[in-house]
Amino acid sequence: MTWVLGACAATLTLALATPGTAQAANGVLIIDGALHTDPSGCLPLGDFAPSKVTNLTDEVAFVWSGPNCTGQVTRAVLPGQVVRPAPGMSLFIA
Repeated sequence: MTWVLGACAATLTLALATPGTAQAANGVLIIDGALHTDPSGCLPLGDFAPSKVTNLTDEVAFVWSGPNCTGQVTRAVLPGQVVRPAPGMSLFIA
């Protein structure tokens, strides 16, 4: 499990460090029933209860333990995957 989180963090770091590649994911990300079309960047999750995340995009979404995508990656939500609960306070998608 540790190597998976390490790989996710490395992928995210590379994605953030590569200039000129920023673009939104294609599709819809659903967080607690709210639709985010072609999402990108850091999105907040529920403050008090773990969120339900449905990833209908073409990108992997990463759940972070802290607000504003800080702390540690607690979960990767693959394209087509539904995760409940999503243990964290924010989510990053490229």
